[in-house]
This record gives sequence, structure tokens and C-alpha cells, in this order.
Amino acid sequence: MKFLSSLVISFIANGAGLYIAGVYVPGFSITPNLRDVAVAAAILTGINLVVRPILKHILWPLMILTIGLFGIVINALTLYVLDYFLPYITISGLIPLIYATLIITAANIAVGIVAKIL
Repeated sequence: MKFLSSLVISFIANGAGLYIAGVYVPGFSITPNLRDVAVAAAILTGINLVVRPILKHILWPLMILTIGLFGIVINALTLYVLDYFLPYITISGLIPLIYATLIITAANIAVGIVAKIL
């Protein structure tokens, strides 16, 4: 049950982060209807569930050398993969990718903290 609740919380956080990044980051656009945001959040949650741990396992020496900051690069790679596969998400440049990555990461951290409190 804990896995399912963390999956739902991750889905909600990814959806909120994608929507906020789409609104506030110039160069990052997502169609603002609920279905597209939900599909993108579901796919991003799946990528984070499957691909991200593999990348962390392969690139753990860089994670250690950078004291965990390389995790932002891994998160940006997962967001770039999402942009590549979904036609209704557009990231035009490195700076919007970094800003969107930071917003989605912050949303995941905030929702995770709130979920632990509740």
C-alpha cells in the first residue's frame, strides 16, 4: 500500500510541477488541458520509476563526486526524454530545461514533505 500511495503522490507532484513549469517558464510549454498534463505526469512518473534508478545506478560515481548535484542532470535527462516522446510538450533550449527541472524537483520535494506530515 505504501508503494501505491507514493506512486499517486509522485503523479500529483509531477503533474503540478509540469503545469507550473508550463505557466512560469518561458521556453517550456505544455498544452494546458487536464488530459495532456495527466498523461505527461503519468509518463514522467513511469520514467522516474524505471529509467531514473537505472541512470542513478550507472552514474553513481558522478553522483558521489558532485555530492548529489548530478541528480539534477539525471532529472533533466528524464524531462528531455519526456519532451522527445510527447508532441504536446516543447522545451526550447537548455535554460528552460534546467528551470523546469528545478521546478518539478521542488514540487516533488514539497509534496513529499506534506505527504510525510499528513
